[in-house]
Amino acid sequence: MANDKDSLIGMGFDVARVEWALKATGNRGLQPAMDFLFENEGKEIPDLSSVSESTSSRPPQDAMDVDDEEDAEALRSLGVKVATDAEAKSIKCSECGKVFRNTALAQFHAEKSGHQSFEESTEEIKPLTEEEKKEKLAELREKMAAKRATKAVEEAKEAKANETLRRKTGKDMGALKEEMAQRQAIKDAEQKKKDKLEDAKAKAAIKAQIEADKKARAEKFAREKALRHGEQIVDAPAAAPAASTSSGPVSGVAGKDFKETRLQIRMSTGGQPYTTTLPSDAPLREVAEFLAGQSLTVDVDTISFAQHFPRKAFSRSDFSKSLRELGLTPSAVLIATPP
Repeated sequence: MANDKDSLIGMGFDVARVEWALKATGNRGLQPAMDFLFENEGKEIPDLSSVSESTSSRPPQDAMDVDDEEDAEALRSLGVKVATDAEAKSIKCSECGKVFRNTALAQFHAEKSGHQSFEESTEEIKPLTEEEKKEKLAELREKMAAKRATKAVEEAKEAKANETLRRKTGKDMGALKEEMAQRQAIKDAEQKKKDKLEDAKAKAAIKAQIEADKKARAEKFAREKALRHGEQIVDAPAAAPAASTSSGPVSGVAGKDFKETRLQIRMSTGGQPYTTTLPSDAPLREVAEFLAGQSLTVDVDTISFAQHFPRKAFSRSDFSKSLRELGLTPSAVLIATPP
């Protein structure tokens, strides 16, 4: 038995599976064990203590030699075999004619081929010769090698497919990220261009206010000088627009056509200025509410606003007036002073 076990282990079978096969076949030799291993390949190994020897491996009971037919019939009724009974030594498939050593092999053949008709046979399966054993071993080795090679090819194909999928997924993600980055860059450039244009408009409006204030102060100075010297007061040409005063800047007249007002708000206490765009019809109170949302130190009910160009301080009653009415359109710079 040691030789059979060593031979099976040398073929590459697991030790536990070899012990299971030898015990299940009743230690009847190498060929039954190989047949059992081949037929039960892939099945889970049970607890060897629960494995019983196949009934086909047990030696048949000696049959009693009985001459009298009545005595033979009586013995048969008691379950005793007699010499006249034909002993079944194998199981034969009625559909293909193959002969099997035990019911386990016959059942495997039925599952594999779909054949359902079997019968007991007195044909005895002869044990394999040494040459046949060697051929069977070589055949089994070839089958196992072919199976391993097929499995290796399938695993290689699967690994290649997985690697292709991984590369494709990574490439698609890279292209998507690049496209998103390009879109964001275009969006940022457009916003920067828009902000630059709005800043230019705001600077032009402030410059216009400064020029208007200079002109208004010059006219006021000339009028006061004429009054002091008793000279005739010359009014400004009718074609020229009326100079703005501290209570009505030029931008307020021009701002009637603007739907939105861009504001830059600076805190009198210092720090980074705040910028926002509000509807021109929004009240000044919305500016205070916006500022309160940006800084916890700002109280809507106590904050005050003022302008440097032209110089003007807004009262609490101005909080209900629109930015258009206060002459802050299309853009203005406000100074916010907390209490």
